Amino acid sequence: MREVFQQELREVQDGLVEIATLVAQAIDKATRAFNESNVSLAEEVIADDSLIDQRAAALDELAITILARQQPVARDLRIVVSALRISASLERMGDLAMHISQLARYRFPDKVVPKSLRPTFHEMGALDVEVARQLVELLRTQDVAIADEIRNKDDEVDELHLSVFEKVLGETWKGEATATVDATLASRYHERFGDHAVSIAQKVLYLATGDWVPEPV
Repeated sequence: MREVFQQELREVQDGLVEIATLVAQAIDKATRAFNESNVSLAEEVIADDSLIDQRAAALDELAITILARQQPVARDLRIVVSALRISASLERMGDLAMHISQLARYRFPDKVVPKSLRPTFHEMGALDVEVARQLVELLRTQDVAIADEIRNKDDEVDELHLSVFEKVLGETWKGEATATVDATLASRYHERFGDHAVSIAQKVLYLATGDWVPEPV
């Protein structure tokens, strides 16, 4: 029975890596769709979000089955419960990638944000893509150094997010109401994507080291 249990735990880890890989692909396509006004890529992300949802639901069912049948304790219990929470965060990250793509689709053939903000969103998107790729590796290896890198990149995303707000609220901002709303929403989506990655990194760090770090507010 113990061998079966360990195999099920490996399936849970593999499932998380698979979902994280899908999320990384989604945010990569979403940021390109957003920055390039590529409606085809946007439609791919929107259509593929259901696959992320399905994978997350299947993993949750596996985790719940393990809890019911194996009744794990101590670290094994933390692994399974953490997997449920990580799965929820990954599913939400997929949703955020979809929301970014929806903005690109809504404004096609125009670009979503004014020219003055495009370099900021290019940088923010590149950081989120890198964070997503690092998250895949973190879930695969539990290398705690990667968790630190994710937090550092999220700090950069937060700074860019604040700069967008300062721009659209500044006296020199000439954007119309639609541009203001779009820029604010898009920036928030990018920022929240990074926050979810940090939340996952914290849980993996806790499982690997036993150290608990407060989640970002």
